[in-house]
Amino acid sequence: MTLTTATDRSDQARYDESLTMLSEASVHKHFDPFEDIDWDSPEFAVIPNDPRWVLQKESDPLGSHPWYQALPLEKQIEIGMWRQANVAKVGLQFENILIRGMMQYVFSLENGSPEARYCTHETIEECNHTLMFQEMVNRIGKDTPGMGPLMRFVSPFLPLAGSTLPVIFFMGVLAGEEPIDHIQKAVLREDGVIHPIMKGVMAIHVAEEARHISFAHQFLRRRVPKMSKVGRFFASLAMPIIMRILCDVIVIPPKQFWREFDIPKQVKKDLFWGTPEARQTLRDYFADVRMLATDSGLMNPASRLVWKGLKIDGKSSRYRSEPVRSAA
Repeated sequence: MTLTTATDRSDQARYDESLTMLSEASVHKHFDPFEDIDWDSPEFAVIPNDPRWVLQKESDPLGSHPWYQALPLEKQIEIGMWRQANVAKVGLQFENILIRGMMQYVFSLENGSPEARYCTHETIEECNHTLMFQEMVNRIGKDTPGMGPLMRFVSPFLPLAGSTLPVIFFMGVLAGEEPIDHIQKAVLREDGVIHPIMKGVMAIHVAEEARHISFAHQFLRRRVPKMSKVGRFFASLAMPIIMRILCDVIVIPPKQFWREFDIPKQVKKDLFWGTPEARQTLRDYFADVRMLATDSGLMNPASRLVWKGLKIDGKSSRYRSEPVRSAA
């Protein structure tokens, strides 16, 4: 037995063990949106002119913008409810694509595969998330579209990458999960008062997404080094492009939002991504992904230029979920 073969088997054993641990965690610590959230509690009621729907200054870029802050309270609440409902709708649409792609990937895995078991656990959790997000949208009562029309049109085709281009597919998984996770953690850390529906939904989502993001990182760390040099090079260029495109799809509200509330074009430009503060926020979303790219061999001189050209370059995390530290 060669040293390389022994190393490969040892790496495989560690990978399988980590997936088994993630699966066991899903068994022993999981949530049910209709058992763990008391939707019918009086404090969860959606009532008119509830200031808890006002967008937070620190965690939501629109909430900190002078244009929004100058609006009457009633208008701030109306915009906040629409925005939060649409964020939830985008979340469930993204999870829907992820679920279909994950099942595409699992379909061809062999019997006894730890990946098959874990991916199925994750899919079950993501199904619960879609129920949870949809219930939040329904309770708020705003008929929001979620993603834009182009993304909704191509959504039937994206899951096919789960079986044909799994490395690209799991890059896409991270492109959606990392910004959402970053934003929701910022909301939960903030001192402001938010509606219990938001707090309950985000707390559950953040807790379970930690496992999902961990798996995607481990999957890519294991798969990418085994690719051919040419394949790895093209993957290194694709990664920042996927991150930026899907980030914009997830984070930027659809055209209907800007039209419905007559929001000035300059405000949209400021928020996405026209000011230094907004551009820094965009970079912060992907600090963990840049670390992953470096560790897995996807960061090279050419790909660094793409990261920089797309304005998502910057310092990498030293460890996953390292808090953002602002310069003094």
